Amino acid sequence: MKKILFSTSLAALAAYATANTPVPDVSPVSQGQHVVINIPQQRLFLYTDGQLTKIYPVAVGKAMTQTNLGEHKIGAKAFNPTWHIPKSIQKERGDGVKSVPPGPNNPLGPVFVRLGDPKFSLGIHGTNAPASVPGVRSHGCVRMKSPDALEFAKTIATGAPASVIYQLASLNEDANKNLWLAAYRDPYNKKNLDTDALKKSIAAWAKAHSKTINAARIDAILKARTGAANCLTCAKGVKLKTPLKSLAWMSGSSAFSKPKVMPKPTPVKDEVLPAGSEIEIDAEDTPTPKAASAYSPRKPKAAEYTSPPAASTPSYPKYDLPADGDPTSLLF
Repeated sequence: MKKILFSTSLAALAAYATANTPVPDVSPVSQGQHVVINIPQQRLFLYTDGQLTKIYPVAVGKAMTQTNLGEHKIGAKAFNPTWHIPKSIQKERGDGVKSVPPGPNNPLGPVFVRLGDPKFSLGIHGTNAPASVPGVRSHGCVRMKSPDALEFAKTIATGAPASVIYQLASLNEDANKNLWLAAYRDPYNKKNLDTDALKKSIAAWAKAHSKTINAARIDAILKARTGAANCLTCAKGVKLKTPLKSLAWMSGSSAFSKPKVMPKPTPVKDEVLPAGSEIEIDAEDTPTPKAASAYSPRKPKAAEYTSPPAASTPSYPKYDLPADGDPTSLLF
């Protein structure tokens, strides 16, 4: 009983943390699904018909092996993939292993979802190191905790747009009409935070709501960059109340971010590769002890999809979610 209660409490905490995640200034498509990944925030946001429906913590590329920013498409999915180790990593490992089969030792986890052009060799996938999520530590891929990766893969449709953005701040109004500011560290050292636009948006919102906001507090939050949401208009001890609405602060506006009106997308057949398909990407965190040199960035190359003579119907013998849906009770 204690174990069940502990598991449930952890799940509740995870749900609470997700619900209180600041929302970036984006304009998702008005119809269909839209994936948004904010690199500094280490979060993946899933929108459906212009409404935010899910937030996931993720690990993204390191400064030396950055996740490609810009507009992408969700591609093929491979459940229980085989990791084909790139020659560069084979050399660093020095153990003669060329591939890792599906299972708890596979750094791709239970599923791999192609992100963007295959030439970039990028994807969204699970992991055999759940403690590494969230973080800035991959070779460019977007890594999720394995239960999250499975849920995401079963939800997202092939062909859905995916935007990888780099916003160093979030400005949200909560359900109590209070204004909350979050600032994030700059892992790729882009120094692209437009503080003038941000402060203009804050001032415009304050004027529209007859509020006074301490400028020194704004500067302190931007300097600290803790990633936490800080209230600009609350008395001490007031808690953030969802749902949150993002302000279009990047344009200096006090208006809310709005969906981008788009025609209904043409249905695309979900592309699911045969179970066990080989995926070649850089997936490990660090070299094995036998290899002393650090990973260095390499030019993107085409990912290899080769299918073993396996059944075409995906199976999940090692990674099925527990009945209660609690990610904390499924560790790899």
